[in-house]
Amino acid sequence: MTDKLTVSVLGTGIMGAAMARNLLRAGHTVRAWNRTRAKAEPLAADGAHVAGTPAEAVESADAVLTMLYDGPATLETMRQAAPALRRGTVWAQSTTAGVEGVAELAGFAREHGLLFYDAPVLGTRQPAEAGQLTVLAAGPAEGRDTVAPVFDAVGARTVWAGEDGATAGATRLKLVANSWVLAATTAAGEALALAKALDVAPDGFLDLIAGGPLDMGYLHAKARMILDGRLTPAQFAVTTAAKDARLIVRAGEQHGVRLDVAAASAERFERAGARGHGDEDMAAAYYASFDDDHTT
Repeated sequence: MTDKLTVSVLGTGIMGAAMARNLLRAGHTVRAWNRTRAKAEPLAADGAHVAGTPAEAVESADAVLTMLYDGPATLETMRQAAPALRRGTVWAQSTTAGVEGVAELAGFAREHGLLFYDAPVLGTRQPAEAGQLTVLAAGPAEGRDTVAPVFDAVGARTVWAGEDGATAGATRLKLVANSWVLAATTAAGEALALAKALDVAPDGFLDLIAGGPLDMGYLHAKARMILDGRLTPAQFAVTTAAKDARLIVRAGEQHGVRLDVAAASAERFERAGARGHGDEDMAAAYYASFDDDHTT
């Protein structure tokens, strides 16, 4: 079989659009759909067919890639696509949907005879645009020859976490990784907010820990975004971070683990979103530390 596929990309936001472009660069045919069509239209200039409905997008697709906001949005979109889905089609589900959400999506896949892959990704806008995401995947061996070229086009590495996507092994790994990312983002913002409150130069703090065991490149990257006011375009939006934090808290509750940092992070992201920062990079949770927005 040829490794050039027809791939339906449902959801062309920050991540989905980048993934679609990398699929096109790899020589695949891409049929794209987004609820707000204007967000998908720019892909036409790259060679994608922009569909008006999910059903139109999945017509003749060898593989379907979903990158939507959450599990319910993904399930509703796939229900709209159902009349045109062919049994045996590969479905790579990359939305961070949570453990319960993945189980529901896997159930839909079983009902419609789809080969289901739980396939969330690690990475934000820049690695997505560069095709350097890490794909976390779980799903049956029989469809891997079809789905592998999709993963290869959008990512630099695929980490397999089992052969049953319904158990959400890849999503479980993603939630653990995201718990660390969101905690680090929250800590970076709070450290800078405290520095401002105590009249400590932020660069003095960053220089103090530079090169030592407390240093990390991620801290410097997020700190510079805050200090330089470069919060748009978002690498990973505040509203999405809040959603993921709640999924992490929920997963912990279901398994008897209390995740206080994740819960506090969710509240900070939600507070920043309510104050108008929802579409900015998640580093904008920095502003949740203040009664009124502060310039840095």
